[in-house]
Amino acid sequence: MTRVLSGAVLIAIAIAVVWFAPSLLFFAVAEGLLVLAFVEYARLAAACGLPIPAVASGAATVLVSLGVTSFRWMDDRLTGTAVALDAILMSAFVVLAAMTLTSWRGDRDALGRASAAVFPLLYLGLPIGAMAALRALRGREALFLLLLTVMVSDTAQYYSGRAFGTRLLAPAISPKKTVEGAIGGVVCGALLIVVAGAWWLPAMPIALRGLLGVALVALGIAGDLFESMLKRSAGVKDSSTLIPGHGGILDRIDALLFAAPVYCIVLKYV
Repeated sequence: MTRVLSGAVLIAIAIAVVWFAPSLLFFAVAEGLLVLAFVEYARLAAACGLPIPAVASGAATVLVSLGVTSFRWMDDRLTGTAVALDAILMSAFVVLAAMTLTSWRGDRDALGRASAAVFPLLYLGLPIGAMAALRALRGREALFLLLLTVMVSDTAQYYSGRAFGTRLLAPAISPKKTVEGAIGGVVCGALLIVVAGAWWLPAMPIALRGLLGVALVALGIAGDLFESMLKRSAGVKDSSTLIPGHGGILDRIDALLFAAPVYCIVLKYV
């Protein structure tokens, strides 16, 4: 019951923020979620024996997200912000990699520490910044379609897996995900984007919308498994206990972190 109630509240909040919130409020919520997700990531890294300079890495992650949003990737004329984003990425890499020098004690984890400090810029900052830019430039409908596709796919995977699941999809990472559940998620996610895309992505041909739906669901499954791998490596069940019955922020957005960048690229170039 707790999980169902929490899920209903989360869906209501997501719809309210994506569909009705003013741009400034939406942006503030997105950056707030980014900070919470980073805190959970930093805890996972520490549990894996790879502590990171949290303040510096967190600040760099937020700056990358801000850079992606201000880049307004749909407008190729804004070369100045593109240069600024490149500068943020390069500077953050140099600073964070150099900061690992002060914490290394001669163990065989130097590469892991440096990578763990830089990784959230790409894993968290870029996708969340891209989703914020997507809403600003292509409208709430485009972003909501992405969220709805991932949510419907997740639900379909769960019930398809319970009803028909016999073969584990990735037993070393997730003991519950099944091949049959994944197939159910792909079918339902692709059908949803084909149907809803007729209103919200009308310029995209139906066949391409179907392929996009398959790609988004597959990427979402990969993102889910990737975060499960991080948690299993850290020896924890959930990224945090922030959301009753659902774990943490990372547990809720893991699929979007992999699906959102490809969705943004397709909308821009295809």
